[in-house]
Amino acid sequence: MGTWALDAFGNDYAMDWAQDLQEYKTLELVETTLDNVIDSQEDELEAPFAAEALAALDVIARLLGKPGAPDPATAEVDEWVAACKKKVTPQILEKARLAFDKIVAQSSELRQLWQDSEHFDDWQQDVAALRLRVLGAQ
Repeated sequence: MGTWALDAFGNDYAMDWAQDLQEYKTLELVETTLDNVIDSQEDELEAPFAAEALAALDVIARLLGKPGAPDPATAEVDEWVAACKKKVTPQILEKARLAFDKIVAQSSELRQLWQDSEHFDDWQQDVAALRLRVLGAQ
């Protein structure tokens, strides 16, 4: 996986996912992406699914009016969010909670990849900050 930053869109999987998002007018891709993580029956959650889910979770945060730091790389995502007329429902927030739990679990390949790097603590803090933006203090 090509990774250049800790944030949700700082990797190839997420940026490819963001390109796909442009083809949607609803939250269908966001929900499907979260469902892929939640419904995974594999012993280990594969890194691409987790990386895409973090991008979807970041979109949810933006839809809730809680964007992260400005980033020129996510300008198209911000445009999509501004044009999206759909609201984040309690059902989507529950899916978000479940997805966060699986992404940071020991059985997450993405977590394992970050754990093997010198930036693991920073990644954990970034994911925790995203979770706070999406779900608030829980």
